[in-house]
Amino acid sequence: MAKTYNFSAGPGVLPDEVITQIKQEFERNEHTHMSIIEISHRSAQFQAIVTEAEQKLRELMAIPEDYAVIFLQGGGSTQFEMIPLNFATNQSHIAILDSGNFAAKASEAAEMLGKQATVLNSTKGINYQKLPILPEHFDPELYDYLHIVTNNTIEGITFHQDNLPSTTGRLVADMSSNILAEPYDINAFDAVFAGGQKNLGPAGVTVAITKKDWLAQQDVRHVGPMMRYQNHIDKQSMYNTSPVFSIYALNLVLDWVVAQGGVTEMHRRNLEKAHKLYAFLDQSDFYTAPVETNARSLTNVVFTTGDLTRDKMIAKRAESEGLFNLNGHRSVGGFRASLYNAQSMAAVDALITFLKKVEKEQV
Repeated sequence: MAKTYNFSAGPGVLPDEVITQIKQEFERNEHTHMSIIEISHRSAQFQAIVTEAEQKLRELMAIPEDYAVIFLQGGGSTQFEMIPLNFATNQSHIAILDSGNFAAKASEAAEMLGKQATVLNSTKGINYQKLPILPEHFDPELYDYLHIVTNNTIEGITFHQDNLPSTTGRLVADMSSNILAEPYDINAFDAVFAGGQKNLGPAGVTVAITKKDWLAQQDVRHVGPMMRYQNHIDKQSMYNTSPVFSIYALNLVLDWVVAQGGVTEMHRRNLEKAHKLYAFLDQSDFYTAPVETNARSLTNVVFTTGDLTRDKMIAKRAESEGLFNLNGHRSVGGFRASLYNAQSMAAVDALITFLKKVEKEQV
């Protein structure tokens, strides 16, 4: 069978080693003597998995003890509600830098909860090809926190560590599609969340990292029990039935990242993969990568021929050559090649070879 490559933005590609181990343990795990999808979330075996996963994530991201780490359900979209419910309790007013679709969704969710959400700056008018800049007059005292999306999966634009907005106020980050893909100083943030299905494992688990002292200051008496971070923290991510399989698989992915050399090595590889693809696109007269160079995503490379109908036809043809899920998001079209940690350089090489062939035929 010919080698195939999955460029899906999420659920994304998993390491081959992880999939192999899941296959081996799916029917009977050597420690539990039953299938991993059968074990209780209250069992000692699963509690050990949660503890291990938290410790590995702390080590990989250098998360200090004054931050809580929990594993939840509901994806990043539920975090759009949990974050303002738990943290927008003083001013009931949050600030947003609109760098893409998911920043806009976070703003909409906060507004629906009765919180005021002010978009300080947006690059929607230029199709999110540049990052929005924090206005000079921004006064963090007027807001409970500033919300950003570090990597915009749809638009392929990123706040890297060196171009994060500088604020003396609280900073919240949605890291769903580039957590562990490049280094961030966790101390720059007061809360971070990430849906697991893009770079941490299969769908079903969400990581939430919150500063304990900030959480302790909040009044959440009118927040439902499932939406309170503290309830999940107190029960070590087992306040209700946990997504057992997804956390188990996430733990295996963390093992794999550690074995590969950690976030530093992931970042080196991701730079190499992304730069190789961008270099090809930039020299091409047929394809265009529209995002400003210093804000380009390492994990979601967005590009187009300029003809969206042709782009669809090319993406469909790519499937016949073993290159799957290259269509851009339905809201923007074009192409999107997701190069998460588990994506190989061989996949990038195969993609470039295919794109060159198409270009040669068209010119």
